[in-house]
Amino acid sequence: MAAQNKRILCFIDECGTAGQNGFALGCVMAWARECGKADKSLSDLLEPNANELHAVNLKKEYLQSLLGRYAQTDRPEMVLMNRLGTVIDGTAPAIYAGNVIETVKVAIGQFRKLHNINNRGLGNVELILDQNHHNTDPECQRLLREACENDGRFQAVNQISQIDSAASRLLQLADLVAYSRTWIHKGEDNAKGLHENFGIRVI
Repeated sequence: MAAQNKRILCFIDECGTAGQNGFALGCVMAWARECGKADKSLSDLLEPNANELHAVNLKKEYLQSLLGRYAQTDRPEMVLMNRLGTVIDGTAPAIYAGNVIETVKVAIGQFRKLHNINNRGLGNVELILDQNHHNTDPECQRLLREACENDGRFQAVNQISQIDSAASRLLQLADLVAYSRTWIHKGEDNAKGLHENFGIRVI
């Protein structure tokens, strides 16, 4: 089976704390060549000198308006996905790693479906994580490396980076996508609404 070698970037941020109820991950996945356009489409909706976006610091009305307007831009086709943490055993870094691995595997499946990649594997994915005390922990890094070598779809990942979210609008977008899970927890929205209004798939 031939591999699809065009570069893909996968941005992941979290909402909540690994191992606690409600922990969820937000994922943004796009062709690397199109990330500049996706970034600009979001930046153009913000004030010229807007600071880093942190969902927890934004009013719900503004955040939903921003996500709704972003869904209407000419951004490239991309995966926006919110996945509730289902790995619950082990240390917090291990739980974090396990949920990142499962989220990436699901996102790759969604990405292949979105772009009609039927008979080729994906083998050129860079995973970009918002740097925190879990993903810089040696146990978490070991588990991610092991998954790159032998864990199904996650083997498509050939580079993993932890960066400050201030450096990437799309990593900030992943934070907004992750935070949208709180609206479901509070009964303020549901999976169908998040998908129809903002293009976010809830898993």
